Amino acid sequence: MSTIYDIAIIGAGPAGIATSCEAIILGVKEIILFEKSGNHSDTIRKYFKDNKPVDKAWKGIDVVLQGNINFDGGTKESTLELFEDALEKYLINAQFHTEVTEIIKKNDQFIIVTNKNESYVAKNIVVAIGKMGKPNKPDYKIPKTLSKVINFNILASPGDEKVLVVGGGDSAVEFAYYIHDKNDVTLTYRKAALTRPNPKNIANLMEKVDASKITLKLGVDISSIEDVEGKVKVNFTDGSTETYDRIIYGLGGSTPKEFLKKTPIVLDEKGNPVVNEKNLNSPGIYIAGDMAGHLGGSIASALNHGYIIVNDILKNNCNLDDDLCMT
Repeated sequence: MSTIYDIAIIGAGPAGIATSCEAIILGVKEIILFEKSGNHSDTIRKYFKDNKPVDKAWKGIDVVLQGNINFDGGTKESTLELFEDALEKYLINAQFHTEVTEIIKKNDQFIIVTNKNESYVAKNIVVAIGKMGKPNKPDYKIPKTLSKVINFNILASPGDEKVLVVGGGDSAVEFAYYIHDKNDVTLTYRKAALTRPNPKNIANLMEKVDASKITLKLGVDISSIEDVEGKVKVNFTDGSTETYDRIIYGLGGSTPKEFLKKTPIVLDEKGNPVVNEKNLNSPGIYIAGDMAGHLGGSIASALNHGYIIVNDILKNNCNLDDDLCMT
């Protein structure tokens, strides 16, 4: 705790990386980045299939970049390489395999407690934890014996299987589309229509549906699942049943509410962080990325959050050395 950091960043996804890089570019002296996984961009690594296209535009909105990371879309691999290069170029103090378990506000500073029983002190906190770090799970019971064939991403899918993909958002639609060529895929969603996904994702899906390469089962929910000799028997609310080799849930993610309760972050009536147009939650605390709610899921928007936050710290909420503060 000998070093008092100007900015401590929690999460090494696009928003966290951007905040770190922008802070260094703009002259902030002491920065530390915490990431509970072993590498940056863990969500991209876990939930994006190899060679998956990564667009700059999000749901038809072409976000204009404001900062210094030149992201113009590409693939999973090129996006990871871009962020890797940014981290190496700016020599960021990144603490991997380090999960922040608690944040305590003391006077005008924050004490950050980690799973390694270490504490750090910072003047400003940026929480850039993606929601997919905590994927949503169904309400019904999942038998433990099916754990190997119940997944929340597509990386475990070996191919040549009958697969049920569950969900009505971008994650589910992308999962179904990217595994359909090697599997017999059905996408099920409790509502009668898919309205939430990116129009590009819906167009890709419907092309395969029209070609009878993906089956849709809409307007019906799952009431329960059972283990039948290692396969998944699915009982639907319309009375039908079907057996699959694997279920992949694409139900999106949720805010880590248990973690948020152990911080001074201000929450709304639904338990989500309060955020203004500058990504400010409360004095000295900023929220970036998916949890900020501004075009959640957009990489370009997350990169802009980093730029906006660092400039706001330096201009209006500066709690750093006077020579760094802008007037």
